[in-house]
Amino acid sequence: MDYLTLKWLHILSATFMFGTGFGTAFYMFFANRSGNVQAIAVVTRWVARADWWFTTPAVIVQPLSGLWMIRQAGWPLDAPWIAGSLALYALAGACWLPVVWLQLRMRDMAALAARDGTALPARYWRYERIWTVLGFPAFGGLLVVYWLMVHKPM
Repeated sequence: MDYLTLKWLHILSATFMFGTGFGTAFYMFFANRSGNVQAIAVVTRWVARADWWFTTPAVIVQPLSGLWMIRQAGWPLDAPWIAGSLALYALAGACWLPVVWLQLRMRDMAALAARDGTALPARYWRYERIWTVLGFPAFGGLLVVYWLMVHKPM
């Protein structure tokens, strides 16, 4: 695959990863603030699906396409911008994996509460706080990765 096609794939997957992540986080955050169990059940179901359909493939494509471009361009892996990008990507991943687990549990709790016409359990709100906190370093780290990819400071 030529470098420009690979670069396009890398940029496209980065857009899907960040855009889907930010969009789903936005809707889930505000659905939770509504307190409407039915709305929360619907949104958490679609957030979980979007993560599997869009974010997960992009999370896989990102390092593969990035490492392939690094190899084609002849950049050393220990270049500060590359090492920093990889470290921040790992940080974002370390935050995202528990977020996915939390989202699946939150989805299940919300579906059960909506079906039974009950309030969400306290565990849902505990998970929601952790989910929110983990989003900040994940998104912040990815913003810096974007900057590093564009500027490539040496």
